[in-house]
This record gives sequence, structure tokens and C-alpha cells, in this order.
Amino acid sequence: MRERVILVVGYDGTELLDIGCITSSLAIANRIGANPPYRWVFATMGGNTITCDSALQVHSQAAVERFNEPLDTLLVCGGLGHARAAENQLLVGHVRRLATLARRVASVCTGATVLAEAGLLTNRRATTHWQFAEELARKYPDVRVDPEPIYIREGNIATSGGVTSALDLTLSFIEEDHGMALARGVALGVVAYLQRPGAQAQMSMFVSRHSSDDLVVRRTSNHIISHLGDDLSTPVLARLAGVSERHLSRLFLTYVHETPAQYVRRARAEAAAHLLRSTALPVSAVARRCGFGTTESLRQAFLTHYSVPPSKYRAQAEARIPAAETRIPDLVALRGGAATGTHARSTA
Repeated sequence: MRERVILVVGYDGTELLDIGCITSSLAIANRIGANPPYRWVFATMGGNTITCDSALQVHSQAAVERFNEPLDTLLVCGGLGHARAAENQLLVGHVRRLATLARRVASVCTGATVLAEAGLLTNRRATTHWQFAEELARKYPDVRVDPEPIYIREGNIATSGGVTSALDLTLSFIEEDHGMALARGVALGVVAYLQRPGAQAQMSMFVSRHSSDDLVVRRTSNHIISHLGDDLSTPVLARLAGVSERHLSRLFLTYVHETPAQYVRRARAEAAAHLLRSTALPVSAVARRCGFGTTESLRQAFLTHYSVPPSKYRAQAEARIPAAETRIPDLVALRGGAATGTHARSTA
């Protein structure tokens, strides 16, 4: 194989970050040694220039309806224009046609609407931006919509959550194609904190902002996340917040949709998952550091949140990094070299 051709499909109202996360990641992969290299093509109906959500215009490199090259991956972007795109039956028909030519088919964010309209998600589990999940499920009842994960892979079709999940999805493709070492190099190149597993929630408490203006909830949740090893029982949290236990529970149920105890348990489970993936600490030490007290408490929390015990969770994470691939590529290459791709030009 001389190259992997990636067709990125956009339309008026596409989210510019969707395009950028995909193409920038592929460009860095090429610069640090993807072999075979990627060649990405940005395509629109008629080969027309599109106007993105942010009002920037992006010039197309190909017309969707005339694209007939051998294709590795078809990627449909999301954006506020997704509903109008799904109503364009000519676009939908060509997405359906191109899907038969591609080894992999994927959508970013609300691009799942286009795949669903094309019938590519029928009887499949799929995700989209959490704000649009209910709408997708209502319009396409034959799609099993799950708004939680960052991305979902079912066979050769993948769907991802909101906006920057495009980065996580593309990193997973690079890892699949070229191994973990190259994927890690790309993550460093885009200064990603870490490559999040697809099953991680889109609205992880460590990266999300509560949609609440309630000062008590905000201060209490910040205290919980910053003091996972402390006593975080509801009576203690209520005293710290200066309210009754009943009132604190009512506030959390209203603004977080969990009791304080449920929130604490989830925060500790997410922190433990990160330590299991990123450190060699014994499971017992992870349990203590995250406030579980005993490994059995940690185990029960993991079965609840991840459906596997912590030891298996760590083993699965380690299995994704072959021993021969532990060396990260020479990152000096990130600063130079030409990418093997045709770049879309952006103009204000």
C-alpha cells in the first residue's frame, strides 16, 4: 500500500475543529513516520467552498459526487449544519456509496446524523455530541444512541462525541494503523494531555464545567475532586458547605443529578482509572490514594462504572502497548518535514 487515503466530508455549517483535529493529527503522523503515509482529501458537494460554524471558509479539494479513488477511511464531520446536510439526499446517497468503498467509516460529533440518514447506523450502537443525542435518538429510533462515550467502534463503523473527540478518534485510528508509539508521538505533537479511551464519558467531571450557578455545589465538587483521599462522607461535606445534609443532597440532585455519595464514588473511580492507566502503582496503593480504603471497595466501584475489575482494566490498557513499541518516535521530526497530504486552505 503506497498511502492511506482519508476522505473528510464537510458541508456548510461544519465545525472547523472537526476538520482540524483530523487533518492536523494525520499531518503530524506523516512527519514522524507513518508508513504507509496518510493522504487526506477534504470533499464537499460540487467541490464548493463551505462556510464553517465560525464563519471561516474552507476550500474543497474534491467533489463528493465525483470521488472514486481507492479509499481507506471515510470521515463525515459534524457541525450546526448537520440537519441540513442530512436533508440533502444527494449528499447522503454519495456517503452511502463511498461507505461501500472504504475500509473504515466514521463520523465526528453530529456527523452521525448523516450516517444515520444513510442507514449506516441501523441497529448499531452510536454516539454523538451529548447535546444532540436525544434529537438523534428521536429521529432515528433504529439507532441505539449512547450519549456517554467519547467514541464507539462497532465493526468498521465508528461514531464520536462532541468536537474535540475528533482528536481521540483519529488517534485511535493512527494507533490501529501504526501502533501505540506513533499515536503517542502524535498526541505529544498536538499537546494532548493524554489519549482518552473511547469508553470514557464525554462529560468527565475532571474536564467538564457544571451547568450550575450554585456556589455550594461548585465549591463542594471542587473540594471533592481536590481531596479524594479525605473523609468525603455527606455529613462532613455538609459541614464544610455550611448547609444541612438534606439540603446538600437536594442541591446535588438538582444540579449534578447524583447524590453527594454517588458523585464522590464516581470521582474516585475516574481518578483511579487514570492512575491504573498511567502509573505502576499497586492496586492497593491506587485504592488508598483515591480514598477507597480497601481494594474491595475499589473493585466494586470499577464493576459499577467500567464493568471490569481494576486488575483487568489495567491489563487491557497495557495490552494496547506492545513491548516493541514503547519508544516514542523522534519528536524533533515534529518541527520539520512536509506532510503527505493535500491541505485545505482557510480564509477569513
